[in-house]
Amino acid sequence: MLTIFINCFIIITIYATLWFVVALIKKRNDVADIAWGLGYIIICGYLFTTNKSSPVLLLLYSLVTLWGLRLSVHIYLRNKNKNEDFRYLAWRKEWGKTFYWRSYGQVFLLQGVLLIIIISPLINAAISGVQHWNTLTLIGTVCWLIGFYFQTLADWQLSVFIKYKKIPGTIMQSGLWKYSRHPNYFGEIMMWWGIFIISLPLSNSIFFIISPLTITLFLVFVSGVPLLENKYANNPAFKKYKKRTSKLIPMPVKKV
Repeated sequence: MLTIFINCFIIITIYATLWFVVALIKKRNDVADIAWGLGYIIICGYLFTTNKSSPVLLLLYSLVTLWGLRLSVHIYLRNKNKNEDFRYLAWRKEWGKTFYWRSYGQVFLLQGVLLIIIISPLINAAISGVQHWNTLTLIGTVCWLIGFYFQTLADWQLSVFIKYKKIPGTIMQSGLWKYSRHPNYFGEIMMWWGIFIISLPLSNSIFFIISPLTITLFLVFVSGVPLLENKYANNPAFKKYKKRTSKLIPMPVKKV
């Protein structure tokens, strides 16, 4: 087991380093967001070659590959012909002379470590071998499909809104965004809990609950929700939106 994990880490370290070089050439660290989803596909490809694949394992590879490819394409199209994402621009100014080594460590290598942690249920599944269809396979797949629906639709609705927005400072408040301030993050969290549930029947699988817990805590308390909420903290429209709309889990609109 340890050998497979070490090999995955080596692969991702090389992968992250190559993307760091791309970032230097492009002079924009937000290429790391494009690399994020594609990194999972590379690990799935490696795992596919390490052991015999059961139908459930092939399902896991397919779900993660579909998620990673859609996300990377979406982010590429979103960032195309635009300035570097505001989060990375802020770090570029804040880090000053330490920008290069902090970019490599705190953006690309850290992302690689998180990637290995989050995909760990698949690594364990590849090592464990044959897994047959069961009730948890169905429950986990349904959970993943709900998450994929929310993330895909929310991303599309937001991209359309931004494309046709005419008044600066206007906040997206329709579609799925009427019921959650971050329906795309809700979807991503649901997908990784689904992946974990599918892998639960395997030996030692409970230890890899660290995967959905990590992505949940990271999006809710570190990188996702807080950064965006802080960005719009002084926006009057967002303040009203925040009072009546659930932060993450889609809920009926509150009366204020």
